[in-house]
Amino acid sequence: MKSPRRTTLCCMIIVIYFSQATPNLNLESIVHPLILREHELAGKEPLRQKRAVASSRVVAEEYTVDVEISFENASFLEPIKTYLNSLSFPSQGNSTDQATTTILSIEVTTVCRPTGNEIWCSCETGYRWPQERCLHNLTCQEHDGFPAGHRCSCLKGLPPKGPFCQLQGDVTLRMSVRLNVGFQQDLKNSSSALYRSYKTDLETAFWKGYSILPGFKLVTVTGFRPGSVVVTYEVKTTTPSPELMRKANDQVMRNLNQTYKMDYNSFQVVTSNETKFTIVPEIIFEGDTVTLMCETEVLSSNVSWHHVERHSDIQNNSRFSVYTFVLNNMTSISRLTIYNITQGDAGEYICKLTLDIFEYESRKKMDVTPIRILATEEMKVTCDNNPVSLNCCSEINVNWSTVEWKQQGKINIPGNPETDTDSGCSRYTLKANGRQCPSSLGGMRVTYVCEFISEHGARGSKSIEVTFTSVANLTITRDPISVSEGQNFSIKCISDVSNYDEVYWNTSAGIKIYPKFYTTKRYADGAESVLTVNTVTREWNGTYHCIFRYKNSYSVATKDVTVYPLPLEPNIMVDPLEATIPCKGSHHFKCCIEENEDYKVTFQMDSLSFLAEKEVNGKQVCYKYNFMASSVSWCPKKLNIFCHFTNAANNSVQSPSMKLNLVPGENIMCQDPIIGVGEPGKVIQKLCQFSSVPSSPGSPTGGIITYKCVGSQWKVKKNDCISAPINSLLQLAKALIKSPYQDAKLPTYLKDLSVSTGKVKHEVSSFPGSLGAIINILDLLSTVPTQVNSEMMTHVLSTVNTILSKPVLSTWKVVQQQQTNQSSQLLDSVERFSRALRPEDSTVLSINQTNVQMRSMVIKPGHPKAYKQSFVFSDSDLWGNVAIENCQLGNLQRDSSIVTVAFPTLKTILAQDVPGKNFANSLVMTTTVSHNITLPFSISMTFKNINPSGAVPRCVFWNFDLANHTGGWDSSGCYVNKVDEDSVSCVCDHLTSFSILMSPDSPYPGSLLEILLDIISYIGLCFSILSLAACLVVEAVVWKSVTKNRTSYMRHICIANIAASLLVADSWFIVAAAIHNHYHPLNKTACVAATFFIHFFYLSVFFWMLTLGLMLFYRLVFILHDASKSIQKTIAFSLGYGCPLVISVITVGATQPQEVYTRKNACWLNWEDTKALLAFVIPALIIVVVNMTIMIVVISKILRPSIGDKPSKQEKSSLFQISKSIGVLTPLLGLTWGFGLATVFQGSNAVFHIIFTLLNAFQGLFILLFGCLWDQKVQEALLKKFSLSRWSSQHSKSTSLGSSTPVFSMSSPISRRFNNLFGKTGTYNVSTPETTSSSLENTSSAYSLLN
Repeated sequence: MKSPRRTTLCCMIIVIYFSQATPNLNLESIVHPLILREHELAGKEPLRQKRAVASSRVVAEEYTVDVEISFENASFLEPIKTYLNSLSFPSQGNSTDQATTTILSIEVTTVCRPTGNEIWCSCETGYRWPQERCLHNLTCQEHDGFPAGHRCSCLKGLPPKGPFCQLQGDVTLRMSVRLNVGFQQDLKNSSSALYRSYKTDLETAFWKGYSILPGFKLVTVTGFRPGSVVVTYEVKTTTPSPELMRKANDQVMRNLNQTYKMDYNSFQVVTSNETKFTIVPEIIFEGDTVTLMCETEVLSSNVSWHHVERHSDIQNNSRFSVYTFVLNNMTSISRLTIYNITQGDAGEYICKLTLDIFEYESRKKMDVTPIRILATEEMKVTCDNNPVSLNCCSEINVNWSTVEWKQQGKINIPGNPETDTDSGCSRYTLKANGRQCPSSLGGMRVTYVCEFISEHGARGSKSIEVTFTSVANLTITRDPISVSEGQNFSIKCISDVSNYDEVYWNTSAGIKIYPKFYTTKRYADGAESVLTVNTVTREWNGTYHCIFRYKNSYSVATKDVTVYPLPLEPNIMVDPLEATIPCKGSHHFKCCIEENEDYKVTFQMDSLSFLAEKEVNGKQVCYKYNFMASSVSWCPKKLNIFCHFTNAANNSVQSPSMKLNLVPGENIMCQDPIIGVGEPGKVIQKLCQFSSVPSSPGSPTGGIITYKCVGSQWKVKKNDCISAPINSLLQLAKALIKSPYQDAKLPTYLKDLSVSTGKVKHEVSSFPGSLGAIINILDLLSTVPTQVNSEMMTHVLSTVNTILSKPVLSTWKVVQQQQTNQSSQLLDSVERFSRALRPEDSTVLSINQTNVQMRSMVIKPGHPKAYKQSFVFSDSDLWGNVAIENCQLGNLQRDSSIVTVAFPTLKTILAQDVPGKNFANSLVMTTTVSHNITLPFSISMTFKNINPSGAVPRCVFWNFDLANHTGGWDSSGCYVNKVDEDSVSCVCDHLTSFSILMSPDSPYPGSLLEILLDIISYIGLCFSILSLAACLVVEAVVWKSVTKNRTSYMRHICIANIAASLLVADSWFIVAAAIHNHYHPLNKTACVAATFFIHFFYLSVFFWMLTLGLMLFYRLVFILHDASKSIQKTIAFSLGYGCPLVISVITVGATQPQEVYTRKNACWLNWEDTKALLAFVIPALIIVVVNMTIMIVVISKILRPSIGDKPSKQEKSSLFQISKSIGVLTPLLGLTWGFGLATVFQGSNAVFHIIFTLLNAFQGLFILLFGCLWDQKVQEALLKKFSLSRWSSQHSKSTSLGSSTPVFSMSSPISRRFNNLFGKTGTYNVSTPETTSSSLENTSSAYSLLN
């Protein structure tokens, strides 16, 4: 506004009131209203905020009115202030019927005084000019009374349109001062008397001192801390000037007792609401340049920055820049710039401005976010000129400055980028054609990089690896394919690129070929798929498409296949299979097929060929020939007759042979127009449809019936006929597995099989052949599916239920007598169907039949439940449970299916497979898992105990590999967990024992005997290995002392090799035990190797014992015969290692190709299937017998020497040692393996197992004691080696006394024990050097074999 010309002073008064009508203001005479404004101040300062006052009818509104008053005389100002201060508020104003006005407050805000030629307008206490006025108006010169650092309390001239001085908000000053007195701990306790005393005295002084501050309201002591005593307190007031604050501090010092020793220079003030702290940008990415700015009206350049998390002040460097300046002499600004910011720079920052004793502090936390770009990392693009989009999106959507796309690779395929700023996504659209990525570069990879750049310099990128694949060019077999039924063909389809998602073959009707008929291989520069059909049927006639699919691109090659009709050999039915004809008789031969095609059919006999006569009977077409015996030049004779079918393609097939026997007529006794003629005892076979067995015309009976000529009549010996409906299904099953659409046809066929089997229950129970046919059908069909649904599984179990019903059990006996693996074949088929089961939309499936029940469960991710299923068969009075804990289920692959099938009657059928051996006596349950199990797995099962007071139950499973793959019960991996009156609990697990070495059957796993044998085995093996190692060390130490003659040399050669062989054998036994671990499946390759070496080295022990015995026998019997040391060594090593090697190699070579070399549950020679264990037992027992015989001969020879045999004393000592070693070692080894042989037989007493384990485990210790340390010369050599001083004194003494005093005499306790064996007394001196005479050496060393 324009000031009046004669104005000497003016002031602004703010009036706040509320009214229910338009305000009407009357002032007294001394107040002249010049300007009246109304402001609705929503969102302004608290004092100016509009308030709604509730009334019965209308809402009261609050108004703030700025009133400008001009005075000619400046002395009027103070009276006005005094008058206004004397008023009491709120006060009632003018009232009318419609309106009521209430004045809330009146305050002077702004005073303008003339100063020279200018008017200076200043704010009253508690008010200040707003920032926008300070920026656009000139300020007055500095004068006392300004708040701290503020230079905008006075303006030159009154703003014409306002706003005027605004109410200044309260601030809380956080202050501190130091008392130079000692700190006492009571000052930390706010309830102590000292604390309260200090607080009271200090607050009193503070109130008196700071009450002079404008707007002062409150002062409070907040605490004390050491150093000496630092007092912290808060003052609530408006922002004071430094000068005024110093005056207030002086007042505090004057009003506080001097005993407190307050330090005037220690006053500090911290305020936090004077600074504007901003961070740009708001969303900060790694790599951005970030600006932190502090802005305050306090003018000072003393600004510091601090990073709280790093506990450090920020200084200028390459990444941090601090710049502080004053803007328009009104605002202090400090700017912190952080370049290329990282996540380590995130945290809380403090901006602190210091002015005098004032500290203006502001804090703000800053987060740094990494740029995350979302994109598909790998893509495959087909070079077919179709647009493909690469997409990148930022996880946080901001206004990105730019998005750049780059590419790296050997080929350049550009695209068009598009960026959507609203979604934060960028799309790169490219097209690739065959020229850009030719087939020679098929599979070329190009990396595209999308880089997002923020407005502040941050960069984030994502790489997309694109594999460009050219469209495949397919080359297919060129030659035309024309085949006849029964032949084979193959089609090769070659692609010039190696990248594809799927390869498959289709028919012209779009039906996929079953995958087992084709194979696909991928190469570096291409791929090929080969469709191979080994036996062509008529269904293969048509057009076939080879299809390579890559994403949505298809490459197709086409080939036509022409199939000419020709009957398959199995489908040609001949009659008779065998016939007998008198030398002057005749017989009709015929070949029949189930189709009426134009074939050329001839019968061939030797080199003769005859055209056949065609006869049509419904669907069956037969070709006949009447054979005349007179056409053959001689008789008797045996002939084979065939019929040849030739089709339009000039391809032919030969029928099964028909055997013809020409015999003299006088020997024929049995005659029948259908069966034919035969001699007594003659056995012939006929196809059932050509026999007297009735059959329906539309579906002939299948199978073979066997007749025997008894007396003058043909009797049925064996009836394997198949009923017509079952025979029809069997033929369809054989055709199905050759069909290209077998997986599509299988569901319908299984349904027909289930229905037909249910209708012909009587035929199944009457014809063993029908039962066998159904088993063969299930066996054939179980090889077809890769997946079986619940409906298909229901049909399978319905068929199984029929053939396992109680009326059919008697037929099973007949079937089992003819072929022993039929029940095993059935069980195997059901297991294959179970493994292929994939229930739809259900995790649990249950199928219940009278004679079979099934439960299944699909393992879903995070499956919480254990697998627990129960089976109850009330008709058979049997029940059983199966359980798998959820911890085991966690090891299975996702979506695996667990299927358990239970059979109440299968136990009696399987028992007949191995008569007189093992048989099941309870429910048979089979559990399968759809995916292979790689980790240890445990299954618990509970069976009803049928025979609680009978034999001890064994937990067994059916092993299809036993008995030459015909199957048998096996207990490996399963043990009895609990037995009570009602149930038997089994757990699938695996254990082993040392006595498994010779015993084909282990002790029951987990039994007391098993634990005892393990303890004995491992303790004994430790002693044995240490003893054998000690024996070899002793032999090495005393070798030169004890091998002074040839015989002693050979004896110690044998002992050393016995110890070495047994040491290696025991070591391999430990290896075998480690391989056959309790928790892991058997490693077959390692197990075979361990078995081979155990077999070889244990045999070596025995053959070296045999060598030792034969050497003794040679020296005693053939005294005058001389053989050099090299010859003896050659013979010894050939016998000791050569023979075991030959036996071991022959054993593994004869049995391992059939995988029956080792046992199924242990690393040792097989017994059940091949009796390979005999390759060890027989040589071992023979050697024991031979050594015992040699020992008897040696003893007889020593007790009654021949005339002229006068062995020297040294030779007699050697002879004594030889007898001692053979007499001790050989019986010991013989007894060991004799007890081992006893464990071969089932049900052998536990005592045999214990004795065998004891002797076998400790035999290394026995060899050390009896074969090494008991040797007198070894003892002498050891004493000489380790007691040289004593030996030297004794040797000197013996030298002085002469030969009359022996060094070692037979009077020693060990020697005296064996002295009586020979009936002699006396002493023997240790002989010294060996005689050089060869003849003397022969005679003297002949008796020193064991020395």
